[in-house]
Amino acid sequence: MIDRIGSLYQRTENPVSRRSWLRAAGCGFGYLGLSALLADEFKALAASPDNPLAPRPPHFEPKAKRVIFLFMHGGPSSIDTFDPKERLYRDHGKPLPIKRPLAFADGPVGPLMKPLWEFKPGGKSGIPVSDLFPRVRECVDDLCVIRSMVGEGVDHGAALLQTFTGTSTFIRPSMGSWVVYGLGTENQNLPGFITIKPALSHGGAKNWSSAFLPGVYQGTAIGNSGLKVDDIKNEPIEYLLSKHFSPDEQRYELEMLQNINNRHSAMRKHDAQLEARIQAFELAFRMQSQAPEAFQVEKESEATKKLYGLDDPVTQDFAWQCILARRLAERDVRYIQCTHSYKWDQHSDLYNLHTKNAREVDKPIAGLLKDLKARGLLKDTLVIWAGEFGRTPVSESGDGRDHNPYGYSIWMAGGGVKAGFVYGATDDIAYHAVEDRMHIHDFHATVLHLLGLDHERLTYRYSGRDFRLTDVAGVVAKKIIA
Repeated sequence: MIDRIGSLYQRTENPVSRRSWLRAAGCGFGYLGLSALLADEFKALAASPDNPLAPRPPHFEPKAKRVIFLFMHGGPSSIDTFDPKERLYRDHGKPLPIKRPLAFADGPVGPLMKPLWEFKPGGKSGIPVSDLFPRVRECVDDLCVIRSMVGEGVDHGAALLQTFTGTSTFIRPSMGSWVVYGLGTENQNLPGFITIKPALSHGGAKNWSSAFLPGVYQGTAIGNSGLKVDDIKNEPIEYLLSKHFSPDEQRYELEMLQNINNRHSAMRKHDAQLEARIQAFELAFRMQSQAPEAFQVEKESEATKKLYGLDDPVTQDFAWQCILARRLAERDVRYIQCTHSYKWDQHSDLYNLHTKNAREVDKPIAGLLKDLKARGLLKDTLVIWAGEFGRTPVSESGDGRDHNPYGYSIWMAGGGVKAGFVYGATDDIAYHAVEDRMHIHDFHATVLHLLGLDHERLTYRYSGRDFRLTDVAGVVAKKIIA
């Protein structure tokens, strides 16, 4: 292979383009890097202002260095988890006392339905958490529960897109992409933005896309929601390691490709899309040195595996995601996302299915919080738990609930937020946020603020205007900042 490609390069009268060389070489994922082949070169790359992933200073002193986003795809019911309402117990079975806003489901409006699980106060703060999450309740003194989230999307596709990108109607860069664009990454051997087992439905890759930002800022997906852990744990990133070429052979080809790259730059104007691909290839080569070890969850101690529930078939899948998230956080990955998908959309049979869903994630989530805290990582790691919306206070098809983006709950922990704190409130039937409303734009502005970024200054010029994650809105919720 080397002799064939080398002679091709030497004999060709006109310099070979990178595209042509890649087609001729049939190169695999692991040996398409262009730089950082030697330690000194790597150090220069990390410090280079021309490196799009080089660490960059925040706008001001950050509270958090990284984010772990635990996404509950489908929309868990706030009424049955973190936002109890006395009136729903008192008026259970009575008609909805207000005009129903725009809804997802057709048909008549069902009666009010009380929470289906008992709420109990947790920790010293006494914040009530339902019996769906008994282990998370043990960690409630570390949580900042936000009961006043507001979005616009009444369907999953629009709501997911808005949760991750700030818009429910257009393709825009995801929050993870904006974060890495603004701050770069401390670890040049791993992607700055990793999404673990993301959903391929309801927008799929659009939810971790860099859109018009350079491609180097897009999320790197580890498997997808359709795969079991056993399907991906041995090779989380396909073709990461070359099975056919030695490091010396790869180095030879990479150095030759670098020479071609130099000729290309001298002959042609800057090609932003091609440069983004080449930068991704560079990262792929560098990942060979660190990614395999980072993904070796099985090397964790037995005590750690039990803490997360990796030893239990019920919790194994999300436990693996949460342990991997912690391992990536330890290695300075800037933005990490775990997805429990697509399970929380209970238009009927809510009691049985929410019970099953919560059992799968309750122990892993509590394990993650406890482990981060024990390792000293929680103080500068912002953990977010959220779905794309909540669910209605009225019943559907018996004990189901419809989508509700008008007032729902999420929580944050660590990363500079107030612990054991409740922010905002919904009305007395938990349909609309009425106190300290946190629109998704406000949520994004607040997350960026905790990372040391001013959401109004974090902009990118595209198509004749400056874009930002929060569009022309967004107010930082300063009350939740410790």
